[in-house]
Amino acid sequence: MGLGALAFNALAGQQAAGGGSALSSRPPQFGGKAKHVIHIFANGGASQVDTFDPKPMLTKLDGKPMPGEYMPTERKTGALMKSPYSFKRYGRSGLEVSEIFDKVGQCADDLCVIRSMHADVPNHEPSLLLMNCGEARLIRPSMGSWVTYGLGTLNQNLPGFIVMCPGGYPIQESQNWQAGFLPGAYQGTYIDTQHRELDKLIENIRNKGLPMKEQRRQLDLLQELNRQHEARREGDAQLEARVQSFELAYRMQMDATDAFDVSREPQHIRDMYGDTVHGRQTLIARRLIERGVRFVQLWHGEGQPWDNHDDLAVNHRRLAEQCDQPIAALLKDLKQRGMLDETLVIWGGEFGRTPVVELPQAGANAGKINGRDHNHYGFTMWLAGGGCHAGTVYGATDDFGFKAVDKLVHVHDLHATLMKLLGFDHEKFTFRYAGRDFRLTDVHGRVVNELIA
Repeated sequence: MGLGALAFNALAGQQAAGGGSALSSRPPQFGGKAKHVIHIFANGGASQVDTFDPKPMLTKLDGKPMPGEYMPTERKTGALMKSPYSFKRYGRSGLEVSEIFDKVGQCADDLCVIRSMHADVPNHEPSLLLMNCGEARLIRPSMGSWVTYGLGTLNQNLPGFIVMCPGGYPIQESQNWQAGFLPGAYQGTYIDTQHRELDKLIENIRNKGLPMKEQRRQLDLLQELNRQHEARREGDAQLEARVQSFELAYRMQMDATDAFDVSREPQHIRDMYGDTVHGRQTLIARRLIERGVRFVQLWHGEGQPWDNHDDLAVNHRRLAEQCDQPIAALLKDLKQRGMLDETLVIWGGEFGRTPVVELPQAGANAGKINGRDHNHYGFTMWLAGGGCHAGTVYGATDDFGFKAVDKLVHVHDLHATLMKLLGFDHEKFTFRYAGRDFRLTDVHGRVVNELIA
């Protein structure tokens, strides 16, 4: 078994160093059910008690101090604040979902809801890196990079890992989809989906001065010069990544035009997703997965839109209205095409929010007392498809939704479980760098088998 792992790593290293395409499709370590991932990121931190973790005690004790221990978060907080939304049960599973996610609730029997997530600190930057890269401070490869390193991609004419965020970058910018010390071919390719036109979605996708044949001749000459240059430098990984990026950019001129053009979809499919930014980018995600892209990450928008320190009742409803229909459409569309079984869909933020109200602070919440602070002690994420245990709720927070108290799932545990769904043992799926075998879960993580069907 150990020799097999060594051979696997050696093969990946040879491919990254010029012995073949680093993005060539490869089998996992064992038979994982998930073959693709769509990660829907509610950046900023959605409130669990207002979305997928109802707490009647919040309504009962609204405006009163929370009983029990005081748990410090990033900012000063006060009394308990009830949810402004109602919840109801959906599907055969009876999953309770907030009214603001009514359409997603109608897919309740496809969801595996984890109500006992927890992270390390109540700050965006380290929590984003922990969720995306498994490490809050140091440079580490992102989850999407690890997946494409392990599995490659099924379409050599498109990147294996694509990131879509309308309007600009989230907090921590491209660090969220970095390749770290993995070869650069595994880094996420960013697309600004606020645009409709292909030339704006992907800069320089078309060469307006040269036909494809002339571009090919130029690229062949450039590649030959680069190979000679590389041969004198014993397989420089950064140079190899640049060479491969030139090739990929050339090939994308053919496939990207098709993949990102949602007008090629039937009208009833476009109507199902909605003609909005989130409707289009979610439909594009399905089209990319359908064409063999391995990992697609959908961010809600620039910065941290779900970070509602004030006016939560209005803002959470507005944000949910933007993505509720597209997410539900994605789940139904994947299912009707027979793709949900092999596509793992993930929803959640970097942490949750407090059940207590945030107190007025200078420059923080405009003096309002109607929002929630960051909460890493307990929050909710959900999975769908890809071999997860559908129609279930796992774990629980306390009576107020502040702290995970039953069947706790740390971010490292989530990563370990996701890797198993994809066919990898997180402890043996490694990359050797600087004299150490690194992995997504660092030295932590346990597989939560109850989340797997």
